[in-house]
Amino acid sequence: MIRPEPAFTNIVPHFCLEGEFIRAEPYGFGHINDTYAAYFRKANGKVHRYLMQRINRYVFTDIEGLMQNIAAVTTHLRDKIVAIGGDPDRETLKLIPTTEARTFYETPGGDFWRAFVFIEGARTYEAVESLEHIYSAGKAFGNFQKLLADFPAEQLVETIPGFHHTKRRFDAFVQAVERDIKNRAHIVRPEIAFVERRVKDTSVLLDLLDQGILPSRVTHNDTKFNNVMIDDESGEGVCVVDLDTVMPGLSLYDFGDAVRYAANPAAEDERDLSKVCIDLEIYEYFARGFLDSARSFLTPQEVDHLSFSAKLMTLECGMRFLTDYLEGDFYFKTHRENHNLDRCRTQFKMVEDMEARTDQMELIVDRYR
Repeated sequence: MIRPEPAFTNIVPHFCLEGEFIRAEPYGFGHINDTYAAYFRKANGKVHRYLMQRINRYVFTDIEGLMQNIAAVTTHLRDKIVAIGGDPDRETLKLIPTTEARTFYETPGGDFWRAFVFIEGARTYEAVESLEHIYSAGKAFGNFQKLLADFPAEQLVETIPGFHHTKRRFDAFVQAVERDIKNRAHIVRPEIAFVERRVKDTSVLLDLLDQGILPSRVTHNDTKFNNVMIDDESGEGVCVVDLDTVMPGLSLYDFGDAVRYAANPAAEDERDLSKVCIDLEIYEYFARGFLDSARSFLTPQEVDHLSFSAKLMTLECGMRFLTDYLEGDFYFKTHRENHNLDRCRTQFKMVEDMEARTDQMELIVDRYR
C-alpha cells in the first residue's frame, strides 16, 4: 500500500525538536515503515537532523505496546552503556518525546509517528562491503543480546505475535495455498513442494524451547545486516537499529536471520539464482564476531544449533515471501511484478546451499565456540 507523503509542518510541532524545521526527505530502504531524515536549523544557524518514522499501523496493531517495548529496552541499554563507559547517545537509539511527554504522536487521520536522535558519522549498508563490517555487525548483534541478557523478557509485549514461530508461519503458508485468493498457487507448485518437504524443520527449535532446553531471551528478531549502523571511520558496529520486533525469542533467531541476510553475496531479490549461495567466509566472520560478544552467556545447546538456525530462518523468510505472494503482496513493499516471488526463490536457493554445506558451517561454529 502506497501512502501519501506526509505534511511535516503538521507533525513536527508535536515533538520536542530543537530548531526550525527546514525539510524532510525519505531515508533508508525499509520494507515496513516510512522513514525520513528531517532537517532543522538551530538558533546558531547550524543544521542538524532527526529521524522521523511513520509506523506501519497495518503491520503493528499495538502501537502503545510497541513503543513501550522500545522505550524500556533503550532505557536499559543506555544504563548498561553508561556503566561500561560507552556513549549512550551513539550506541543505542534515543527517542524524542512528544510535547505531551509520549513516545509517539497520532495524527487526526490515524497515522502514528515517532522521532529519534539522528546518529551522525555512521550508516547502514544494504550490501556487505568488507569482511570487517561483517565481523563488526556480528559483534554488535551479540553485544545487543549480551546487554539485554538480564532484562526480564516477560515484560515485553509481542508486537507481532508468533513473529518467528516457524510452525505457525508454516500453518499460515498452508492456509494461503488452500485459499489461493489470487489464483497464483499453480504458478509456484515447485516452491510449495520445497516447503512441504521441510515441514519437520519448522518445529525443531520450538520443541527445544518447550522442553526447556533452549532459553527464552530478549531478542531483536530482525537482524538484517542493514540494521546495524557502521561507523564511517572505524568500521565498527555502532548501534543496532529497527527495534520494532524486540520481544521474547531465541538467540538463534537473531543469529540465523543475520546469516540469512548477510552471507548471501547476491541481492535479496536476485533473479539470477546462479549468483545466490552462502558465502562461508562471510559466515565465518559473522559467527566469530557474534560469538566474541555472546559466547560468555550462550548455553552449549544454543551454540550447537547456530548453523541450523541459519537454514531455518532462511526457510522461514522464503516461506513468508511466498505466503505474501499468494495473498496478494500486502505485507512487504513490492517494486515490481512478482517481487515477492523473486525474494522467495532467492531464500530457497540459499536453503539448498546451506543444506549442502552444513558440515562446513558447523565446523566454523566449533572453531569459535
